Amino acid sequence: MADIGTNIPRAGSVDNGGDKDALFLQVFSGEVLSAFEEANVMRDLHTVRTITEGKSASFPVTGIANASYLTAGEDLLDATNGNHLSKIKHSERVITVDDLLVSSTFIADIDSLRNHFDLRSIYSKELGKALAKRFDLAVMKTLVAGAGAPAATDQPAGIEVDGFGAVSSADGKKVIDAIIEIAQKLDENDIPDDGDRFAILPPELYYLLIGDSSQNNIALNRDFGGVGSIAEGNVPMVAGIKIFKSNHVKDIAVDLTDANYSGADDGDDAAKNNPFDDAAGSSTGAGYNHDLSTLAFVGGHKSAVGTVKLLDIAVESDYNIQRQGNILVAKYAMGHNWLRQGACVKVVTTS
Repeated sequence: MADIGTNIPRAGSVDNGGDKDALFLQVFSGEVLSAFEEANVMRDLHTVRTITEGKSASFPVTGIANASYLTAGEDLLDATNGNHLSKIKHSERVITVDDLLVSSTFIADIDSLRNHFDLRSIYSKELGKALAKRFDLAVMKTLVAGAGAPAATDQPAGIEVDGFGAVSSADGKKVIDAIIEIAQKLDENDIPDDGDRFAILPPELYYLLIGDSSQNNIALNRDFGGVGSIAEGNVPMVAGIKIFKSNHVKDIAVDLTDANYSGADDGDDAAKNNPFDDAAGSSTGAGYNHDLSTLAFVGGHKSAVGTVKLLDIAVESDYNIQRQGNILVAKYAMGHNWLRQGACVKVVTTS
């Protein structure tokens, strides 16, 4: 009897050859990447460095130079003539890569057969959204940590806008005033006004900029240079600061510490970041968590926070014969910490 097994076409193989699941994995990968990009807001709002190996990356921090008047004939190198040479301070910020962050699920064969819709497509999008949310929250929490950091190496302290308080449906001007104060404080910290300043608001505050119930203080008022569209529901900029909205802002205060996601001090400070370390470097064990219950929204500049990326988002799909189903895993390995505290902003409700 002829062996016809090798002649059976497989929809998942490339040109009917090789791995029978090759094309299935490519489709799955694309869906996860798409969900990650759609749900993530912080990806393009901070500094990201990719490394191919190792556990950390160093970001140099330099201070400022001074200027002084020079009398004709004086030697710049002679200290008796005054301190003409600038002694520029140097330090560094080291960001380590956290433990592997994963989002996974399992699909039993029998469940796939019984369903009239594609479980893989739905589940893959959810895995991507889970990674995107954890990424956003980690970077935002780090931004808040930088906003509370003291001055160091000629770098100003982080920025806190205090007393924001609760808002009502007629408080559009209150939100605008807070953003204007952010712009002022960034100017005072000599943070570049180069189009990379941003503020991230929860939806309830974002839409007050489009139009509150009084309709007197909307950020779209063309008479005062406002831009954006009520029809499209967007406010691109206020006081030179790009405006973004994200549901993740509300979740910053949620404690995410568990066995799979802490980033906290576990006795090996060189292995994990703790952006909430105090000035002396001692750890509270908070990791990416802290008491953020008074936070209203965040802002800053692209240079405020850094991410070290060792493993970009990747996916794996494996059939488990013993359990008669597929395990799906999305993962990445990154670490986050603040780089420039004077460019980190938090707006809080109380002092």
